Amino acid sequence: MTAVFDKGACLQKFWREFFLLLLLTLFLTGCTGGRQAASKAAENVEAPLDSLKAVFSLTIQSPDGVEHDLDAVLFSVPNKRYRMELTGTLGIGVASLLWLPEGWQMVFPIEKMYVKGAGYMVGLLNDPSLPLVHIHQVAGLFDGKVIPDNLEEISVRDSVIVGSVNSVVLKIHEARDAMTRRYTYAEKDGEVLWLQTLGRDGKDEKLVIEEYKEFKGVKTPSHILFVRDTTKFLELRVKRVTRGKSFGFGTWRLNIPRSYKQI
Repeated sequence: MTAVFDKGACLQKFWREFFLLLLLTLFLTGCTGGRQAASKAAENVEAPLDSLKAVFSLTIQSPDGVEHDLDAVLFSVPNKRYRMELTGTLGIGVASLLWLPEGWQMVFPIEKMYVKGAGYMVGLLNDPSLPLVHIHQVAGLFDGKVIPDNLEEISVRDSVIVGSVNSVVLKIHEARDAMTRRYTYAEKDGEVLWLQTLGRDGKDEKLVIEEYKEFKGVKTPSHILFVRDTTKFLELRVKRVTRGKSFGFGTWRLNIPRSYKQI
């Protein structure tokens, strides 16, 4: 019984930490059954030349303060479909994800498990301590888009930060989305420095952009921190972004061995 309990506890901890990472990609608004390995709709759609490929590294900080480093590659046809590959130490595959409008699939080869679902929100619906984030908004960061689409601006004010040498003037924007969720963000010289909103439990969730770089002529956040309340839980460093290339049909297929257990 002890061995079984320990194994269960380890898996529970693994999933909790991994869902923090899946701020980027996992969408738990509903589950679907079946073992179909790929979407037939995706097989019949040619990848357009508005695609994006991002290579980046990320550091997850688990609730106990331990940091986990991973490498990642994102294939994106913005607002249409996404594929992400995550690798750990020595290039060992940690997870593969395919998101399509009709549903998503994710495979964990080390655990020999997989999960399926539908929707575009990231997080655990039954755990308010984890943030829920819109996948298109997060994927849009790699395309230089920081502010969610269709926000209604409420107010703008200047905020002066006094430094030891110079003072910096920021534009502080208050806005809300169609669901009346409120956002605050700071802008300097046309660059968004941070974006903040409230989580489900009333705690602040903040995206902080430490650095921008130009990738193929597009100014893109290249060093991004995700902070909940006052604790950083995810850090991204973008290495390369390429655009305008078609991906093969294999990119939009995700095979799931029949021996794998569905979560």
